Amino acid sequence: MTIAPIKTTKDYERTLLRIEQLMDAKPGTKSGDELDVLTTLVEAYEAKHHAIYPPDPIEAITFRMDQLGMTRKDLETILGGRGRVSEILAKKRGLSLEMIRRLHRELRIPLESLVGTAA
Repeated sequence: MTIAPIKTTKDYERTLLRIEQLMDAKPGTKSGDELDVLTTLVEAYEAKHHAIYPPDPIEAITFRMDQLGMTRKDLETILGGRGRVSEILAKKRGLSLEMIRRLHRELRIPLESLVGTAA
């Protein structure tokens, strides 16, 4: 078993092919150990080169509203009055910590999605 870091797209694709060949390997065997190491390398490469960031907080809210069949009016009890809901959905006002907590608790929106990412 020769294992090397994944540095290029070609290395990545080659490693994925090898993982596919090893998918039926039994844990604790030489092939199983190779599979474990290669999947760890792929995970690290993907985290660095293909990171998936949480959605914009407003996109997360509107997506969840759509899933639940909610209207803007339904958000008023969570975020405040009609004007506040309008400002938030238009991205003219940010979410307060209390709003984030309520959206997470009542709509089950992941906190990571509500907090957003630093630009």
